[in-house]
Amino acid sequence: MYNAPLFADPGGFGVRAHCAGRHGFAHSFPVFPQFRGHCKMDWLISTAAAQAAGAPGQPSALMQFLPLVLIFVVFYFLLIRPQTKRAKEHRAMVAALGVGAEVVTSGGILGKIVEVSEQFVTLEIASGVNIKVQRHAVSQELPKGTLKSA
Repeated sequence: MYNAPLFADPGGFGVRAHCAGRHGFAHSFPVFPQFRGHCKMDWLISTAAAQAAGAPGQPSALMQFLPLVLIFVVFYFLLIRPQTKRAKEHRAMVAALGVGAEVVTSGGILGKIVEVSEQFVTLEIASGVNIKVQRHAVSQELPKGTLKSA
């Protein structure tokens, strides 16, 4: 390449360089500090050529979505599946509630079931003290005799 002499620019742009391009025409452009003293137009051309070429070996669409699929599979086996299993076990336990069962409500109240209806159960929490709670509020069935020891 041709190293052109540097001179002051009357337009106030600072130092400018003049050089002849590959096609023979003269160019005048501002010289940035990193290119001062060099008349190189190749840095523009090589950047444009690199952008036009694109990155070699673009991954396929399947490879781009593979991490997302793997994250979903991990969430399914660690969160969704165990939660649905517990919900199914809870529904079966609530459906099997009967009179005389000792239970704990979701609020932590221990009691013995004295009456069962379709939506509610009546719990005896102390002798002569009965409360009515929703059926799904029963969180756990206790082994027989737990209330006597509590």
